[in-house]
Amino acid sequence: MSTYKVEKTSKDGYIKVFDGIERKTLVYGDNTLLTEFKLEKGKILPAHSHPEEQTGYLVSGHIILIINGERHEMKAGDSWAIHGEAEHGAETIEDSVAVEIFSPVRASYILE
Repeated sequence: MSTYKVEKTSKDGYIKVFDGIERKTLVYGDNTLLTEFKLEKGKILPAHSHPEEQTGYLVSGHIILIINGERHEMKAGDSWAIHGEAEHGAETIEDSVAVEIFSPVRASYILE
């Protein structure tokens, strides 16, 4: 059994989550999963929750991150950590790209 996993960049593998919002699982291990999100300007990621903790980094763009009803203006270079079960969503102010780590692994994000 391998002790590591590497993945090479590809423009394939994105899944439409909502209109103007796509995600792609980049790589995962036993305890964490890394996902990239592409968010189009003007789109909304509805409020939701899940048991996994998620830690994110805004690579590019501008979003309003809403966590438990509190609004946070996030710009490229900003980051966050959201505990499992906390309600959260986002409004996209500019075309944006975010990467997020989920722990434990978010099983529904694994394509096999």
